Amino acid sequence: MSKIIWSKIDEAPALATYAFLPVVQAFTKGTGIEVETKDISLAGRIIANMADYLTEDQRIADFLAELGELVKKPEANIIKLPNISASVPQLKAAIKELQGKGYKLPDYPEEATTAEEKELQARYAKCLGSAVNPVLREGNSDRRAAASVKAFAQKNPHRMMKPWPAPGQSQCRVAHMEEGDFYATEKSVTMEKDDVIKFEFVDAAGQVTVLKEGLKLIAGEVFDSSVMRVAKLREFYAATAAEAKQKGVLLSLHLKATMMKVSDPVMFGHAVSVYFKDALEKHAATLKEIGANPNMGLGDILNKLDKLPADKKAEIEADINACYETQAKLAMVDSRKNITNLHVPNDVIVDASMPNVVRDGGKMWNKQDELQDTIAMVPDRCYALMYREIVEDCNRNGQFDPATMGSVSNVGLMAQKAEEYGSHDKTFIAAGKGVIRLVNSAGAVVMEQAVEQGDIFRACQAKDIPIKDWVKLAVSRGKASGQPVVFWLDENRAHDAQIIKKVNKYLPEFDTAGVEIHIMDSVKAMRFSVERIRRGESTISATGNVLRDYLTDLFPILELGTSARMLSIVPLLAGGGLFETGAGGSAPKHVEQFLKEGHNRWDSLGEYCALVPSFEMIAANEGNQKAAVLAETLDAAIGKYLENQKLPSRKVKEIDNRGSSFWLSLYWAEALAAQSKDAALQARFAPVAKALSDNAAKIDQELIDCQGSPVDIGGYYMPDDAKAAAALRPSATYNAIIDAL
Repeated sequence: MSKIIWSKIDEAPALATYAFLPVVQAFTKGTGIEVETKDISLAGRIIANMADYLTEDQRIADFLAELGELVKKPEANIIKLPNISASVPQLKAAIKELQGKGYKLPDYPEEATTAEEKELQARYAKCLGSAVNPVLREGNSDRRAAASVKAFAQKNPHRMMKPWPAPGQSQCRVAHMEEGDFYATEKSVTMEKDDVIKFEFVDAAGQVTVLKEGLKLIAGEVFDSSVMRVAKLREFYAATAAEAKQKGVLLSLHLKATMMKVSDPVMFGHAVSVYFKDALEKHAATLKEIGANPNMGLGDILNKLDKLPADKKAEIEADINACYETQAKLAMVDSRKNITNLHVPNDVIVDASMPNVVRDGGKMWNKQDELQDTIAMVPDRCYALMYREIVEDCNRNGQFDPATMGSVSNVGLMAQKAEEYGSHDKTFIAAGKGVIRLVNSAGAVVMEQAVEQGDIFRACQAKDIPIKDWVKLAVSRGKASGQPVVFWLDENRAHDAQIIKKVNKYLPEFDTAGVEIHIMDSVKAMRFSVERIRRGESTISATGNVLRDYLTDLFPILELGTSARMLSIVPLLAGGGLFETGAGGSAPKHVEQFLKEGHNRWDSLGEYCALVPSFEMIAANEGNQKAAVLAETLDAAIGKYLENQKLPSRKVKEIDNRGSSFWLSLYWAEALAAQSKDAALQARFAPVAKALSDNAAKIDQELIDCQGSPVDIGGYYMPDDAKAAAALRPSATYNAIIDAL
């Protein structure tokens, strides 16, 4: 029996699973394929990590750890949907919801002072940020739009693109630091032999504090360190805010305080404290007393004011509101609720927000709920430069056309916690002026960074085997597609300089005949790629882990309208496969709409597409011909689904995710009934296809009639399964046909 693991996750993708997974399980029944779920949702991770606080019947296994072991085995076959990379506010909200359901979990201690609180904080920290992806990504990623999806997008271009002003008329620009950022301070070495590294902070008086020890590095591994100098960061924020004020444009901040769970929340907090400097400094003692934390956004500060007497609360609120009058206008997340870009760290996430700035003509929403030019702050040049270049390109050449534009697919170096997304346990906030040094087992200093109090120190690594595999994957994609491959590597960035040596070392080991290969920094690579895009030509970007994440939202949002429709295949180093299904950046808004009016606009095309290579892997590895037929017919069904435009609408009382899954299942059943390679499957699905087709109008109507009213699914982070299943499978006619399988 072959096994496909379908990850149980959060928000809109989780709601879609209630509708689609029963279809997958029904269609695969009797084919030698079993599809089961493993709970790696935020709530599930909290429960697994805090089992000793819970009753026996509340506990669940640590499924993330189980999958972490599975991905190192050749039989691994995992459909991995987008999960929450939790910020502290999200973690606290999930804990509160679980407590309300009878889980006697302790509160998350924001300011840990005692040993017990520090231990509790460390346990909860395992659920924060990019907790899932580094564990599961034991391979590099091949992320692209399926040919049928791209063809559909060009034939039926999405209508979300807004025009850019005439050349030279837009005031949008990407602002970044010119000194003192991670880019400027980065140091990097390639390890000559296996070693064990210790992290030490040496203060100005020579006192040594061990920050971390026992980090094992292996020969050939690229090892980096860098520092964000917060004094320079704050100067940058202040200067850019003044510029936005002077020009009369919106000020916006674009970080990733979810995945970069240690560094970026601190950088976010500095933006909050600089913008609201007058109010926060005036009331610093009071705010400290009530535990208000700028790192969690203005929203957290405002919520904590409820602890104060009414007159004091009103005084502080008035001083905060006064800052809006003297400072630049902020980009809004929700103008109706007066929620700004600085309210919550996870509301504006750079890989989702910056594509929207480009899509919206260099604008974001203002307080009047109108689009207005923005200066977009992306502090660190490791990533800001490529966003700057695409904005400048649009300023010169206007908006992209989804009907004619080419594609930028991606081969991403991410295996074995490569690069920054594996840096969380090696990120520290400097306790004072001094040096953070990395010391090897012989007591020699491998590298060191001078720091001032509050500076953000970060170290990361990229192992040699994943780097070689990444080069191999890039070459194979170039050969298969006939498209040029661009390695986005900057010789002036210390880490990239080491990786360039590796690329040049490994390229001769692979068959590169006929493959056009370039190594370019992010500015030149972006320029090369968008010039080709505007000519309708496609390019493969070969990038590190973070640029992989950012580019595979940027271009799909422009090309397809969403990154959820991307195909993401991760050939695991051990031989198995991880099939990822798009991005969840918009998932919270989808849930909000579903709970309010019973319409789930999540697009499951990523899940549909991911199933095809999952089945194909079973067919190839185990000779299961039924799996091959399932893959072939599902691929045909996806083509018909796109051709007939059965994707979810954004509007209530029109087709939503449930209707999309119904039509996909109808087309899949029809394809299975029409094929002749497997008589048993043909005979089994002929009556299913007829029943679905005969009842299509009725089922469609049932899936429309259920919309328009608020929905109770019994929880946000941990829905009640019975309530959620009833809400997401509302057609009795459709359910009867599927369940009969």
